[in-house]
Amino acid sequence: MCGIFGMVARNARVAPEVLERATLSLAHRGPDDSGTVIVRDSTPEPVEIGLGSLRLAILDLSSLGHQPMQDVETGNWIVFNGEIYNFREIRQTLERDGIRFRSYSDTEVLLKAYGRWGEACLEKLRGMFAFAIWDAQRHRLFAARDAMGIKPLYYYKSETHLLFASEVRTLLGTGMVPRRLDGAGLRNYLEFGSCYDPLTLVEGVVNLRPGYALIWERGSAREQVYWDLGTASRSTLHSIDRKKSEEEVYAALDESVRMQMVSDVPVGVFLSGGIDSSAIVGILARGGATVDTFSIVFRESDYSEAEYSRRIAKEFATHHHEITVSQFDALEAIPYAVAAMDLPTMDGLNTYLVSRQTRAAGIKVALSGLGGDEVFGGYASFWTVPRMERFQRRWGHLPGVLRGPAAGLFAALTPNNDQNRKLAALMRGDGILHPYFLSRMLFTEQQRQAMFTRQDAKLEERANAAIKHALEQTRTLDAVNRVSYLESRCYMLNTLLRDADVMSMAHGLELRVPLIDHRLAQLAMSLPGEWKIEDGTPKPLLVNALAGALPREVVTRTKRGFTLPFEHWLKDEMRAEVEKTLMEIGSGPLAKVLKAEAVKQVWKAFLEGRTSWSRPWALYVLERWCRLQSMEA
Repeated sequence: MCGIFGMVARNARVAPEVLERATLSLAHRGPDDSGTVIVRDSTPEPVEIGLGSLRLAILDLSSLGHQPMQDVETGNWIVFNGEIYNFREIRQTLERDGIRFRSYSDTEVLLKAYGRWGEACLEKLRGMFAFAIWDAQRHRLFAARDAMGIKPLYYYKSETHLLFASEVRTLLGTGMVPRRLDGAGLRNYLEFGSCYDPLTLVEGVVNLRPGYALIWERGSAREQVYWDLGTASRSTLHSIDRKKSEEEVYAALDESVRMQMVSDVPVGVFLSGGIDSSAIVGILARGGATVDTFSIVFRESDYSEAEYSRRIAKEFATHHHEITVSQFDALEAIPYAVAAMDLPTMDGLNTYLVSRQTRAAGIKVALSGLGGDEVFGGYASFWTVPRMERFQRRWGHLPGVLRGPAAGLFAALTPNNDQNRKLAALMRGDGILHPYFLSRMLFTEQQRQAMFTRQDAKLEERANAAIKHALEQTRTLDAVNRVSYLESRCYMLNTLLRDADVMSMAHGLELRVPLIDHRLAQLAMSLPGEWKIEDGTPKPLLVNALAGALPREVVTRTKRGFTLPFEHWLKDEMRAEVEKTLMEIGSGPLAKVLKAEAVKQVWKAFLEGRTSWSRPWALYVLERWCRLQSMEA
């Protein structure tokens, strides 16, 4: 696991001081080793390539795993962030073809695999990754991001340079990327609490989509898709036997968990006491492994899940560590967590806290149950969104001239709260492309328009492009699997995975997510959606696949999200800090794009119980991030 940075200069130079400064800005991601190199290529035109890497040593702890790494046979160079879990199998295949290795690292395996198979090497990889290879023979840069988007890769292209990095802040720190706020990214953020790939909050900075490669050649950059969850899942659909399918799901999950234990350092597990993290612990215990588990325990008992995580830890005899968190701990950590955000989201503080304590306990790698809800149907959206789809179809038969008045009447006769505002928006239409996006919506279109100082149709169109792209991939899926795809490619990708990456790497901790191994996710998506939402059993496909491996009280308990009690905290110890920041938006970097009075009304609505904590908190984090990054509207 590493932080990577690079630049390609066409008819220009790579400034060594910029390369060094940018690389060192990623030191938190890789405290064990660092390196930079400048490669000069004069064919067919003068090009300089600067590559930098900060390494968190997980596999092959020796100096042979140093990056940037060169393949002396081909002349290719690589910088690589991530882990290739099946690197040993790939290595054996390459060795049978006569290829020799100097190290035991997965970085060298990836480099040699590209040398042997070119772009087709991506089809063989199981893991999480973002990497860039300078292809010395073809005089081009080849970069790629893993199939599920676990690791990020941001890039920026100017007239003379292509820059890429693991973090947006690194690109900003070069001084070569203007600190201008992207209006389309801002609209995404206000709509969903995070920017949707490929957008960011920085104008011109793009996040490469999951399952995509980036190719730079002779000054031209292009993206190409090599894998998509929806397309891959449709290609595997067939006549299936349910019992056999559940056995296949278990086998795939078992393989993923065991594969992701590959490491030359100790591995721990984040244990919430829910089905997903408990499944990981149970599979490891079945294989005879004794692991360290880590759980957050809230002092506020209404939010604590300690009894469930303790039950699992005792059941499977783990070395269990409890991290007790109070509102004072959270308040103390907020400035550091916000500073760790590469892009703002309305979530992430919980991951920051558990990652900090896990790393302090000497653990460099941890497994998380993240993704189980998206793949196996753990959210309420798997029931509510299909119902909203049916309502939308029926409501669509009502003449357009009647929909607006009917929605207005509904809004007037019902309590003024978040849920009713969303339902009114669905009745009006409000440009909602699909009910799923309404279920994840932070501010409705009316609320967003009331906040902006000016309207811009082109920015709205750009903001909607990523949403439309995801929706287009779901047309042939059943209603439940459509939700699964959208949860995976929208909320999970742009909030949960982004938070997991930056908050864990802020402490030099590698976080692995075995429940979204792309082959496991592909298998689950290829099965009938109805298997995932049976009444009375949460995530029945996963539970049945585990065949009674988990205690019944863990399986049947009411689902509770892994969240901090912000509703209480924002009205108590955090109130002064959040209120002060929101009241100052009119004099900060957002003053030109957001109306100060509209922001104040959001805070007032929260204090009066008419909106949830997530809305003022999202605005607070946005303002703090923009100030920290010295952004300009």
